[in-house]
Amino acid sequence: MTQKIRVGAVQAEPAWIDLQGGVDKTIQLIQQASRDGVNVLGFPEVWIPGYPWIIWTRSVVESTELMHDYMANSMSRTSPEMARICAAVKEAGIFVVLGYSERDGASLYIAQSFISTEGKIVHHRRKVKPTHVERSIWGDGQADSLKSVVDTPFGKVGGLNCWEHLQPLLRYYEYCQGVQVHVASWPPMFPLPDPKELKWPYHETAEASLRASQFLAIEGQSFVILSTQVITEGNLEKLNLLGVKVIQAPGGGFSMIFGPDGKQLCEPWPAGKEGIMQTDIDLRDIDYAKALIDTVGHYSRPDLLSLVVNSKAAQTYQLMDS
Repeated sequence: MTQKIRVGAVQAEPAWIDLQGGVDKTIQLIQQASRDGVNVLGFPEVWIPGYPWIIWTRSVVESTELMHDYMANSMSRTSPEMARICAAVKEAGIFVVLGYSERDGASLYIAQSFISTEGKIVHHRRKVKPTHVERSIWGDGQADSLKSVVDTPFGKVGGLNCWEHLQPLLRYYEYCQGVQVHVASWPPMFPLPDPKELKWPYHETAEASLRASQFLAIEGQSFVILSTQVITEGNLEKLNLLGVKVIQAPGGGFSMIFGPDGKQLCEPWPAGKEGIMQTDIDLRDIDYAKALIDTVGHYSRPDLLSLVVNSKAAQTYQLMDS
């Protein structure tokens, strides 16, 4: 296993509600990461075909046609589009955690596929519980999505989506799996609006989301690749977001890379900047943090507190023996 690696966090604008355009841009970023010497690359939540903020800001009736197109442009895990991405990953020789809206039959899921340097999907998971109004669009992940860490040539790589970072037991189970490099996939988030104009919860802001990801680094003694989306003004009309007070364009980005003690390893980017945030890390530095606090090791009390995990995924039907 390579100890010194380069990691990259995508901060970019999706090809909104455009599956083919999204695949093209994904491949371009993978190729750029390869040229830059990145070993592990993280993409935002539902990077393909972008996060539909309309579900938070408009009624179901106002959202119907846009979400109809959104469903048509979501990506199947086994599809020509995914095959193109996997081929690009193989050619690039990097490890990728890809966030996308997965279409499985007539249902959608907030998915992450872990794609190896050989271009194989070595793990696939779905957001265990979509947040609030997200549940009107995406289904739940099952027990097989509790696994969130895989072995790679670049260490044990894990990943969670958005507010899964606020699920204490889900985080704890990831620590139990030995995560060393975590991909925190997020949608575009924004600063707290003026309370005179809009009452909005702080925990749904860019700053709070960044802090949640940073806390995972501290609590789990893991490097964290925080990847986010960007929205530009020219796409607000397409997304039915004109005049929405919480949206700031260009904006939405808050990407960062954290060390296993929670330290920011890069200078913050402007919220509208696009590209791949990168830094070199040494996995041996995790031991500096682990020596002080190992949440699932010497700093735990399993005789007093422990986690019970159901690893068997539920099925929609079961054939009984005759």
